[in-house]
Amino acid sequence: MKKISYEQLTARNAPQLKGKLEKAVVGIAGCGGLGSNAAIALARIGIGKLILVDFDVVDPTNLNRQQYFINDIGKRKVDALEEQLRRLNPFLQVEKHHEKVTMANVKTIFNEAHIVVEAFDKVSEKAMLLKAFAGNLFKGKYLVTASGLAGYSSANTIKTKKLSTNIFVCGDNKTDFMIEGVMAPRVMIAAGHQANKVVEIIDKIL
Repeated sequence: MKKISYEQLTARNAPQLKGKLEKAVVGIAGCGGLGSNAAIALARIGIGKLILVDFDVVDPTNLNRQQYFINDIGKRKVDALEEQLRRLNPFLQVEKHHEKVTMANVKTIFNEAHIVVEAFDKVSEKAMLLKAFAGNLFKGKYLVTASGLAGYSSANTIKTKKLSTNIFVCGDNKTDFMIEGVMAPRVMIAAGHQANKVVEIIDKIL
């Protein structure tokens, strides 16, 4: 493997981000379509540390939108994603949790994170994380969530909106994946919105 420097990896980044990304710790709550795509975008630009959390394994139905390959089928998602990330950024610190996030463990898992990317499938899990960040559990920290990214309608309907001082949502807030299906193009667009908002926040707080 060819060796590169961190300076080479980040040479094309916005100059004002120099030093900030390397210090940032970002949680990825769910390593599926949104989480795997957002994690890869952040690893590519030189984020300092990612906390990967998912209790699932890679399934053939994941391959239409998630950053996995056929030889990843059956692997734990946190392990398969770490492999991809290390190939992109050898300087990245990775912390993995192969477990379900609950209100009982969320504070412990994401205590170090400056920002958490919410990438859950279930509404109940999204609501749990929103509740955690809306209260005092993560005071001074940020949550970037997503809602509405199904189907193949116009990409221009996917937006990033501020819900509160420390919570942002990316998506169109209406499309239902149970009805319209979910595929790589719009999932990647929404994940890109999430990763971009993370960078905006990093520039602001670090």
